[in-house]
Amino acid sequence: MSDAKTPSISGLDRFFHISDRGSSVGREVRGGLVTFFTMAYIVVLNPLIIATAKDVDGQFIGDSLVQGNVPLVAAGTAFVAGVLSILMGVIGRVPFAMAAGLGLNAFVTYGIASQMSWESAMGLVFLEGVIIALLVLTGFRTAVFNAIPPQLKTAISVGIGLFIALIGFVDAGFVRRVAAGPPLELGIRGNLTSWPIFVFVVGLLLMVLLVARQVKGAILIGIVATTVLAIVVEAIAKVGPATVPGKEPNPAGWQLVDPKAPANIFGFENPLVLFREFDPFGAFSSISVILVVLLVFTLLLTDFFDTMGTIVGVGRQAELIKEDGTLPRAREILLVDSIGAAVGGAGSVSSNTTYIESAAGVGEGARTGLASVVTGVLFLLAIFVSPLVAVVPYEAAAPALVVVGFLMMTAIRDIDFTDYEIAIPAFLTIVLMPFSYSIATGIGAGFITFVLIKLVKGKAREVHTLMWVVAALFVVYFALGPIKLLLNL
Repeated sequence: MSDAKTPSISGLDRFFHISDRGSSVGREVRGGLVTFFTMAYIVVLNPLIIATAKDVDGQFIGDSLVQGNVPLVAAGTAFVAGVLSILMGVIGRVPFAMAAGLGLNAFVTYGIASQMSWESAMGLVFLEGVIIALLVLTGFRTAVFNAIPPQLKTAISVGIGLFIALIGFVDAGFVRRVAAGPPLELGIRGNLTSWPIFVFVVGLLLMVLLVARQVKGAILIGIVATTVLAIVVEAIAKVGPATVPGKEPNPAGWQLVDPKAPANIFGFENPLVLFREFDPFGAFSSISVILVVLLVFTLLLTDFFDTMGTIVGVGRQAELIKEDGTLPRAREILLVDSIGAAVGGAGSVSSNTTYIESAAGVGEGARTGLASVVTGVLFLLAIFVSPLVAVVPYEAAAPALVVVGFLMMTAIRDIDFTDYEIAIPAFLTIVLMPFSYSIATGIGAGFITFVLIKLVKGKAREVHTLMWVVAALFVVYFALGPIKLLLNL
């Protein structure tokens, strides 16, 4: 019996380079599970963003006049994320999972669908993905990746660490936005006075202690244990969700998922229905060609560099980035990610991109594409067990992001802060990611500052040609507002 199993195991090992990267099948499975649990919220959140907003014709996704397509979009979100995560694992062979990109989906909803039909809006997303795929196939996107100075790549990794830690704190309600006064505050009006925050704090302390003691499966154990605690707390305290349509907000409630034992475990919606709901060229008959170009450019640049930042950050955390700053199979990784934008548009679930939450699985030990395959399979299963997926609240998954944020920030020691030519761009890259809530903004500020400092100091020849090109594109990106005003768009 053992002889019959050996070839399949060794074949799996060779294909994913599991032993070569110092990992094991068990670690990859755990890592895939952790990544899924930290990303599972997107199955709930993405449809709440894109399936509850009307397009310019007053319709919801799928030509619906009522918000009845939320379950269908949830199934589509899980399906596309599952397929693309498996592709990333098999083709890219890295522990980078994919799903509908937050930020991008909001831009598509409120910035694009408000000016055209949903079919046309998703058609623009599809076109943007095709363009990025062509940039990969021509070698441009990979060349840009390799042109970034190593210490600036480190700064991107550190900035993402702070960014995902902030996401964890905000998603759990531990840190909150306020209407007046300081932009953020602790808990509810400066106080930690809610059961969900208590659950988050317990989960964070548990993960910190387990990670400090180097317990195998620390992050996964923390998520599962905190979810159980959340279910018990909700059963006893009857906290309820933070927002309920038609009712006053409940600041002390759960931020997104109300952790109750589901009445039903199984449920199914056919996600393939949504693949006939996009029109690649419909936008051209709805708005001006110039505005179409600007919208696609905004999508493209945001998608392009959000992904690049994520790959740098998570790749470094997984010890996949070489000393010269290159990443093995970068072309394949970037190609799958580009396909994700096109497939997300075609499937009417918005552009799919590599997720920074993949760092949680890496923090659990994942080093290969097998972890992404595990995550992808779980997303596909989520189509059939969506009620069960909806049990894990933000407050249980968010502590993993905070812990991984710490792990990623430790790379800051590799930046030479005595050299202002790299230190200032690195600093701006690091701080603007969390402060602007945008990976692309941090990267853009760092790139522009880097080339300007080199230019002023008479060292322009030290800057790679592609860095000049990208810096110029970011100048246009940051100036889109004035450009639209100038063109009266």
